[in-house]
Amino acid sequence: MATWLIKTEPSEYSFADLQRDKKTVWSGVSNNTALKHIREIKAGDKLFFYHTGDEKAVVALAKAASGAYPDPKAKDPKIAVFDAAPLKALKKPVTLAEIKADARFKDFALVRIGRLSVMPVPPEIEAALLKMAGE
Repeated sequence: MATWLIKTEPSEYSFADLQRDKKTVWSGVSNNTALKHIREIKAGDKLFFYHTGDEKAVVALAKAASGAYPDPKAKDPKIAVFDAAPLKALKKPVTLAEIKADARFKDFALVRIGRLSVMPVPPEIEAALLKMAGE
């Protein structure tokens, strides 16, 4: 089972929205690298839920409720989506400033490729994020 980080602007769709909805189609991604990552997502994969904008923090855990599938609303068959479901809010959000200040994250895509909206989370990064969040 893999772990991913997915980014969203909370004014567009927040973790609270996902909790209310119980499940959503994770769509709207057009970056080729992010789409490549989406196509690798499998049902049951863990998701770190990151709020962009003013928050800039990892705020919650979710799970992939499905594997990737072609976006039924897109004309381009390369556009993929998946279903996401909430798990829980983190005890303590982990801010981007905290992540950037920690040398363990220097090679993490969140630090290196700031605009990437879907990225893999290596096991050592997952463990560090969970510890920083008090989980």
